[in-house]
Amino acid sequence: MSGIGELLSDKVVALAPSGIRKFFDILNDMTDAISLGVGEPDFVTPWHIRDAGVYSLEKGFTKYTSNAGFLSLRRAIAGYLERRFSLRYDPESEIVVTVGGSEAIDLALRVLLDPGDEVIIPMPSFVCYEPLTRVAGGVPVLVETKEENEFRLTPEELEAALSPRTKALVLPYPCNPTGAIMRREDLEAIAKILRGRNIAIISDEIYSELTYGTKHVSPANIPELFDRTIVINGFSKTYAMTGWRLGYVCGPADVIKQMLKLHQFAIMCAPTTAQYAAIEALDAGDIDVARMREDYDRRRRLLLQGVRDAGLECFEPRGAFYMFPCIKSTGLTSDEFCERFLVEEKVAVISGSAFGAAGEGFVRMCYAASTEDLTEALVRLGRFLDRLSKDGK
Repeated sequence: MSGIGELLSDKVVALAPSGIRKFFDILNDMTDAISLGVGEPDFVTPWHIRDAGVYSLEKGFTKYTSNAGFLSLRRAIAGYLERRFSLRYDPESEIVVTVGGSEAIDLALRVLLDPGDEVIIPMPSFVCYEPLTRVAGGVPVLVETKEENEFRLTPEELEAALSPRTKALVLPYPCNPTGAIMRREDLEAIAKILRGRNIAIISDEIYSELTYGTKHVSPANIPELFDRTIVINGFSKTYAMTGWRLGYVCGPADVIKQMLKLHQFAIMCAPTTAQYAAIEALDAGDIDVARMREDYDRRRRLLLQGVRDAGLECFEPRGAFYMFPCIKSTGLTSDEFCERFLVEEKVAVISGSAFGAAGEGFVRMCYAASTEDLTEALVRLGRFLDRLSKDGK
């Protein structure tokens, strides 16, 4: 490396690229492939939401907004959170609208961490928490959650990971990639472990509307956790608005004030058009959410039964839109399984190891795909597993 390349930050250069992308690179060169890898809704943003965005453009509403986002949108977010999850936040001082949930996660880590501070991250989990912790100067403390516990963080696992340097705990539930959720009793047990310790919780709740058979519970719903919890959410998964890049963060006013400061310097404000669309989503999108959730649930049950019938063990995921079957019985590593399944049967799934070492021996399947694609993918999975069994790998 020479020239300006010699000036690059060591901690950024040391970051490994996302393990998800290499499977997409292979997929891009294939035809007739089925993708169960992309972690986004296969629905198009509902028309009335798109129409609100289009109307705002037609009316010439293209100026900057308040740094924190339209107050009308923050009020709509506050009303939605109280109506759907019994969470109460002051829209003027405790909510900031961000460029997706990812910016909110980055802001939360940067305002909390000084060099050497530790962040406990349950694994396997989404790929951004560990690298963003490192970039913020923190030290990730990775805690392996277990399939036998449905990939929930247990109080024993949390307690073993705590140290005098612990500054924050990430709770990524409902979880990408496992589909795991945390129930109220799980969070109450976490609260007991944190009692007497000044540790923040960063709760990534982007899949909060996508739970099946049970309603999402936020750490902020637990009274003794409310004042220490930073809630991160957005519109991407709930309203099929991934490309609109809009999220939000809620929390104690003194923390949100510092997050807003960084947001002002780095972003200025979230996209104006997306904010108008988001107001419509919150005001009139409940029917869309219910319809999509019902469809995901139907596909979830289809894929779960099919994976088990094909001979793979898989716990029943209760959130998000992911399946996380165990492939250890095949004798292949997660990467080997995914690469061979893609090349030999033209079905893309994601290696569990892309979500940390704790994901080795598993693969992520996204059921935000058509019933036809899921059905055909299961046919190909059965054929692939039969061939592996006959060939001894």
